[in-house]
Amino acid sequence: ITGWDERFNQECKGIEESQAKLARILRKEHERTSLPYNRMVLAGFSQGGALSLFTGLQLPQMLAGIVMMSSYLPASDKFNITEGLHDTPIFHCHGIADPVVLYRIALKTQELLTTKKGSTNYQLKTYSGLGHMVSPQELADVQEFLEEILPPDDTCRIRLKDPSNMSVKELKAELKKAGLSKKAKGFVEKSEFIQLVQAHRNGTL
Repeated sequence: ITGWDERFNQECKGIEESQAKLARILRKEHERTSLPYNRMVLAGFSQGGALSLFTGLQLPQMLAGIVMMSSYLPASDKFNITEGLHDTPIFHCHGIADPVVLYRIALKTQELLTTKKGSTNYQLKTYSGLGHMVSPQELADVQEFLEEILPPDDTCRIRLKDPSNMSVKELKAELKKAGLSKKAKGFVEKSEFIQLVQAHRNGTL
């Protein structure tokens, strides 16, 4: 990359592979917990925000929203919003003094999304004097945005699979994800794995 303007039309080698991986993570989480897509949010800083945007607006399902911090739209030539997702809430935070992803890149992203790509629910929030970093005010604004797009909804409680109905492989995977693999070292019986998973979920470890 020789200039920041190229970020919008560069090939971004690997971005579609990363997009597919992120989409798989969302799908697996949906299958594991039954959490609907409209209660999920993709958020990221810098390149993480770029991937969140590139992925979130090209999924088959609409998410609750997308948060981008100090970020931009990558590979705009190959980016098209999925039909029906143009009203996905997007909250773009950007420091005016950002020396890495320049402020004019944020403005260009705004123009591309709203004028050329058809986004109808995009908000750019700027912060005077803020560089390529996150500020307390920015985090407070993100929290407010999340509270707006994710109001309390008791019908969307995450439903985890009963440990007693899980295979040993599934139990080990959950313990690994929770960072509890060492505690399970030496376990032989399935009941031992079940008890540890239940204790972790109940907060009694």
